[in-house]
Amino acid sequence: MSIFRIAHLSDPHLPPPKGAFGWRDIASKRLLSRIAWRRKHKEHQPDVLAAIVADIKAYAPDHIALTGDLTNFASTVEVEAARLWLSSLGASDRITLSPGNHDALVKGPGPERFAPWSDWLGDDRATAFPQVRLRGQVAIFNLCSAVPTAPHLATGRLGQAQLARLDALLADPAHRDHFRVVLIHHPPIRGAVSRRKSLDDQDALREVLARRGGDLVLHGHAHEGLVSTMPGPAGAAIPVLGAPSASAMGGGKHPAARWHAIEIDRDDAGATVVRVIARGLDSRTGQVTELGRYVLA
Repeated sequence: MSIFRIAHLSDPHLPPPKGAFGWRDIASKRLLSRIAWRRKHKEHQPDVLAAIVADIKAYAPDHIALTGDLTNFASTVEVEAARLWLSSLGASDRITLSPGNHDALVKGPGPERFAPWSDWLGDDRATAFPQVRLRGQVAIFNLCSAVPTAPHLATGRLGQAQLARLDALLADPAHRDHFRVVLIHHPPIRGAVSRRKSLDDQDALREVLARRGGDLVLHGHAHEGLVSTMPGPAGAAIPVLGAPSASAMGGGKHPAARWHAIEIDRDDAGATVVRVIARGLDSRTGQVTELGRYVLA
């Protein structure tokens, strides 16, 4: 039996409910997103997402990691609809949400915009980041790279304050013996996405992790299944795993919906072993099935 099992999904892009876009939004970035959604909405299907969620629930993970983009326009109506969807996903103390760029599409009240989702951000119901959740032998460090950007940009940024707090939290002896998982929407890997979609301060994040360490980084945003590494202390490599959109039909620019079952275990010698089982939509059958499995070194 694994020490801990995490289900990682990302970018569900829930369908906008009625009233998600109003006439006041014509003068904002939401207009561009609405135009884009009219082009891309067929790619993101509620039935596909429902099948992925049902598969995750059947797996019965210890925790669910959700790396952002629940909404499309970040409207108040969408945020509330996403809160109800999160409630249906499972108990809030077993789900951690790292918001995405679509969840902070336009200028707003800073991190407080995520107050309706506070139960899923961390244990202290705050909207400040990062937050840490201790679950058994696992410590989940939840970051937020979601910030408003100019039209045609989907970049992310953590900021000096969040990076400094992450540095301190990773250095805290209280977390030293935990398996440390970092959640972020934007990939911290160079070349994973185009520059206009990248994490502005990814080099600063990489410096923190190279100095303080971590055991696994989970991200979304790219709508691709990505496996990479980044430098850790003393030449060690930190695995970085990205999940595609959990609602994508596939067949176009991006792959079909997928989620990752991450099983953290120890071998006979006491070393940590991380197994990944990729499960997703089989475009031939329309069913969610196992796509492959591997071990992260």
